[in-house]
Amino acid sequence: MELSQLFAKFWGWYLIIFFLILSLNPKRIKQIFNDLKDEKFLILTSFLAIIVGMVNIIFHNIWEPNYKIIITLIGWFSLFIGLALFIFPKWTVDWLEITNVKFVQVIYTLLFLIGLFLLNEVYQLIPY
Repeated sequence: MELSQLFAKFWGWYLIIFFLILSLNPKRIKQIFNDLKDEKFLILTSFLAIIVGMVNIIFHNIWEPNYKIIITLIGWFSLFIGLALFIFPKWTVDWLEITNVKFVQVIYTLLFLIGLFLLNEVYQLIPY
């Protein structure tokens, strides 16, 4: 299996599962925001985001104008969010507090659609 397809399956399923968890339990969003105020959780989360971003970038830094660029952008976004949480924790948490739950719901709905798109690219469920 091609590495791009592997990453598309991983990110596609991850984004759909993430969407379902947050849709079925919207209180989880506020809980995550509150947990980010805990410095230990913040450091652990930032390290995890940096590691995931770096692994994604090292193995899949492909800038082709197709589904592969979405996978690459997810890796870079993860790296930048992780670095922001680690380098500027107070500023990042303050920014997240300003972001309301409705805006987060819009974002993770868009991520759900991206997940569906990536899975469709791999499994060809809906040909176009």
